[in-house]
Order: sequence, then structure tokens, then C-alpha cells
Amino acid sequence: MGLNRFAKGFFDPLIELYRPVPPLAWAPLIISVLGIDNTGKVFLLFMVSLSIMIISARAGASGTQLSKIHAAHSLGASKKQILRYVIFPNSLPEILTGIRVAVGMCWGTLVAAEFLAGTTGIGFVENVAKKYFQYEVIWITIFIMGMLGLLFDITLRKIIDKTIPWRGKG
Repeated sequence: MGLNRFAKGFFDPLIELYRPVPPLAWAPLIISVLGIDNTGKVFLLFMVSLSIMIISARAGASGTQLSKIHAAHSLGASKKQILRYVIFPNSLPEILTGIRVAVGMCWGTLVAAEFLAGTTGIGFVENVAKKYFQYEVIWITIFIMGMLGLLFDITLRKIIDKTIPWRGKG
């Protein structure tokens, strides 16, 4: 979509139609069709992350400087080489940032889905604690959710720093 106007014109309205729908609006449909087991959870997380990843990849690919593409082309690079050695490395910061945002959204959605209809997981534990007025358990689950979210984010930041060391140096 970032490299082809037809693809952008065709897929962009579909993505923009489905992107604003809150993730938990999909949950009842997915849970009733696939269940709340791992299949349902994975599909729900796929639905949450798909539009984020598409928009990030599109922004990265379309943000590649035309002068870099022309320079590679004038040096004899094929379309495949330009895609692999010019467009992909230039898109990588946007793609990895999209992954970071998607992981955060997926984490929140997973816990909320477990809270609504789960039989396991930290959201389920918090829901049970709510029913029995166990406020200390609720505080502990909130703390654990925050710590795990922070751990995911720190891990992704380290991966981003190792994968694209040139980021922020230009």
C-alpha cells in the first residue's frame, strides 16, 4: 500500500472502516464463534494489531526518500534489491514502532477479554477478586499488569535499538 496507489486506494477504505472499531467490540463475536480459549484470544489480538501494523508499514514504505530509490536504481539495483536494501531498511523504524504500539494494545485487549469472558489469566483473576471484594488482589493484579506491560515495552525498545542502530542518528 505504501508503494502502489491502486493497493492504497483499494485497501485503505477497508482498513479505515475497521480500524476505529474498539477491540472489545469484536470480542463477543469472536468469543461466540471461536471461544475464549487460545484460538479466540489469538484471533482477537490479530484483529487488534492488523490495522496498526498495516498503517505503520505503509507509512514506512511511503516515507522512503525518492532520492534513495533513484540512487539505487541508477547504480543498477533491481526492483527486488531496492525493496530489500532501500525501502525495507527505511521502513523498519516505522514497522518496529507499530509493533511496539500493537503489543501495548494487544496486552490491554487480552486482559480486558479475560476480564469479560475468560476462565484463566490475570483479567479473570481480577474479575473473581472483584466479586469477593478482595481489593488487595485487585491492586496486585493491576501492579502485575503494569509491570508486565513495562517489561514488554522495555524488551521491544531494546530490540528496536539493536535492530536499527541508525535510528535517531541522522
